[in-house]
Amino acid sequence: MSELIPPLEWHRVFVQPWTEDLALSGWVMLMGFLVTGTCGLVGQYLILRRMALMGDAIGHGILPGLAGAYLLGSMVMGEGVDVRNSAVPYFGAVVAAVLTTVLIEWLIRGSRIKQDAAMGTVFTALFALGVVVITVFADQVDLDADCVLYGEIGFVPFQAFLTWAGRELAPVPVVRMGVVGGATVVLIVTFYKELLVSSFDAGLATSLGIRAGTVHFLLMGWLAVVVVSAFESVGAILVVAMLVFPGATASMISDRLPRILGWIGVQAAVSSVAGMHLAVWLDCSTAGAMVVASGCLFGLVWGWRGWSRWAARRRVPDLADAPEGAGAGRSGWASGKARHS
Repeated sequence: MSELIPPLEWHRVFVQPWTEDLALSGWVMLMGFLVTGTCGLVGQYLILRRMALMGDAIGHGILPGLAGAYLLGSMVMGEGVDVRNSAVPYFGAVVAAVLTTVLIEWLIRGSRIKQDAAMGTVFTALFALGVVVITVFADQVDLDADCVLYGEIGFVPFQAFLTWAGRELAPVPVVRMGVVGGATVVLIVTFYKELLVSSFDAGLATSLGIRAGTVHFLLMGWLAVVVVSAFESVGAILVVAMLVFPGATASMISDRLPRILGWIGVQAAVSSVAGMHLAVWLDCSTAGAMVVASGCLFGLVWGWRGWSRWAARRRVPDLADAPEGAGAGRSGWASGKARHS
């Protein structure tokens, strides 16, 4: 067993990332927090709409859009232009995301196929198309298939830095993700009512003058922007977990949306730090370790909720087995306590 799991060296795992290696691990943890938090905020509205699988569909469905955008961008803009850091990938991804959404809706309404089958059909077909485009035009597309699928957040500190007045501020991917994360918070605060009402009841939203269909497609478009900003660090597969885990975990802690959104930030911070230490300990993929940490947090909260319900049932007296007369007294005491609590 000791040959499979490396020994837990306290200084290397828990001290060194915050001292000698802070210049590198700090950017990785910050990027993990931004990706997990931003994906979790957008993913929460997918969970409310019971469309968590839609994040998976768009995460895979944007691949042909990215590949096509890189290919056309390289051909039109020339070899000397850095297509990766331009707006071209975002444009291709948004078009592919909207196309994925339209195709899924068209299949649901125009055939007898259920929603889950329509999602599975569309995103697997588009994902396979993207893989074919990348492999066929591999020498013309500046896009690595492994990077798209798995990402590598550990390379973030080695990316080009944004400079201001001759001083290096932060790696470009961190700045980009920070801008997208900040814009996500601003959009949620600005359109809080529209997103809330249309997520719970599209008919009520329409009766209140809110264009639920427009809100839906704009949400899908912004989801594409978030996924494209995150895929280089965590990949198109792991980003799906970061869309679902934070919201699912926070939804078990509170049933009020503002608190859920706050708990998503806490979950993002804890999972990014814990994932970083786990990756250092096991010498594994940092993005994968952060997702594992998110899964462990989900399991802990789920276990805590189950234990709380079990403990609450243990505290409630079994009135059915109580002697006649005693039950009435307990019932009256219990109901009186409930009224004053």
